[in-house]
Amino acid sequence: MKKIISVFLSAVILICAVSVGLSVFAAGDELNFAVASDLHYNIPREVLEGDIDDEIYWYANRRAAMEDESGFIIDEMLRQVAEDDNCEFLLISGDLVDNGRAIAQEHYDVAAKFKKFEEESGKSVYVIPGNHDFGAGENDFKINDFVTTYADFGYDKALEKIEGTGTYTANLGNKYRLIAFDSNDPNRSTGDGVSKDEINWICDQADKAAADGRYPILMMHHNLLDHMPLQTIFSKDFIIGNHLSVAEKFANHGIKLVFTGHEHCSDVSSYTSTKGNKIYDFATTSLTMYPLQYRTLSLTEEKISYGIKTIDKIDTEALTATVSGFTAEHINLMNAGLNEYAKGFLKAGVQYRLWLGMTPEKLGIDEDAFYADLVFTAINGLTSILEMPLYGEGGVQELAKGYNIEIPDSEYETGWDLATDLVASHYEGEEAYDFYGTEVAILLRTVGLILLDDLSTVGDEIFLKAANSLLSHFGTESIQKDLTKLGTKVFGPFTAGEYFLLAIASPILYEFAYDSDGVNDNTGEFEGYGAEVDTFANVTANVSDIFEKIVLYFKLFISVITKIFA
Repeated sequence: MKKIISVFLSAVILICAVSVGLSVFAAGDELNFAVASDLHYNIPREVLEGDIDDEIYWYANRRAAMEDESGFIIDEMLRQVAEDDNCEFLLISGDLVDNGRAIAQEHYDVAAKFKKFEEESGKSVYVIPGNHDFGAGENDFKINDFVTTYADFGYDKALEKIEGTGTYTANLGNKYRLIAFDSNDPNRSTGDGVSKDEINWICDQADKAAADGRYPILMMHHNLLDHMPLQTIFSKDFIIGNHLSVAEKFANHGIKLVFTGHEHCSDVSSYTSTKGNKIYDFATTSLTMYPLQYRTLSLTEEKISYGIKTIDKIDTEALTATVSGFTAEHINLMNAGLNEYAKGFLKAGVQYRLWLGMTPEKLGIDEDAFYADLVFTAINGLTSILEMPLYGEGGVQELAKGYNIEIPDSEYETGWDLATDLVASHYEGEEAYDFYGTEVAILLRTVGLILLDDLSTVGDEIFLKAANSLLSHFGTESIQKDLTKLGTKVFGPFTAGEYFLLAIASPILYEFAYDSDGVNDNTGEFEGYGAEVDTFANVTANVSDIFEKIVLYFKLFISVITKIFA
């Protein structure tokens, strides 16, 4: 009997040991980590200063970044990651500081925060430089200084490096390898400096990872894929050159995940190679700008899951002890919800930036150029209408009626309020404005109104400048506008040419207002590195998606064009 019991107990012990071993193996194969980007740390000022015309956010800035609060936001993010039992390490995809070329102390402060985090949590930080982190000028903080300052945060674990850059590789867990790539050009303020040799080096590293039984993960500052419509035209310095051909190579060398920043938006884009391999570019928003978010990821052989976490509080007592000038209202609003406070800060900063940018000087327009008067008039008309109340006496809605344009009712107060809300939505990700909904209708029709209301005076400025100057002496400068209004009552509010321009703009606006790529920006899941993939089905689905998008754009184009004949 004792022998039977002994055998039974031995079997139980063996089963338990195997079970424990299997659970450890499973846990070892699962990878959980956080990704933050564009921390843009600033040394806080002693006293708040600002000149923005806003009751609360008068100290906002054209970057719409919470500079004085940045260090406290970073502290809160590090605290959250440290207390997250599932999170094993932290990746940061560039722009650790804001004035890194000129102010070395910013780097020293951030490195000290990371050092304290690692010592207290036992978790590692892996960094890569961004375009704000170093330069090549005589007095700049250079890339070698960056690597030395952040030596303990990835570079100390480097397997291979590209000398003279911030590029390195390091193992993550038991199954993955990080390729941390320095995509910057130290001689340019924002553009990438990616060379053909470096692209090939990344592909070689991905192959080496596979040979070692590991899956390659890429992190760099510049975007690999588009995260806004026509990014290569409107925001070309934020995405690497020849990005689709590079994505093709990376995908076919086994890279599935890419973590980027720079664009300051929360957006996930995917690309399917001609061989049916998918690659996903996770652009992560700036931590110290609305929506104050960072990413969390969980990787297994079969599944990649991702989510977001938000910074909704900071140590406001420490903030006010460091920086004077914050009012009780500021602090109460921050304590009530930092994220909502940050949205108001962003909207004020974006409006200020656009307002500053819409000047002939900022646009590079020579006042002697033959088209200068046209541009000046258009800018003045645009800023004037955006600043007008949308509703009520003397508002945009009333002005639009004179051109037979209907501006729908809404809760927005001005055009700026709506425009900056759309920008905030782009940064936040998961854009879900209905193209045929109120917001987009107001925006499109306001654009149409600007075309019409400005078109009359633009015609005067360009073609009838002398005559208009003479008429103005007699107080009849409004004749041209009156004739335009009369024409709209007879022929409709737009000419065929204007409808054509609006139709061309519609798909761009659609993509900005509504994320239609089929990949969730903030939370979701898809197949893991080790999952069986039907590459033929991927190629077929990709062709189908492209066809559907062409059809969608054609429908949007036609829906606007046909209104000419309505």
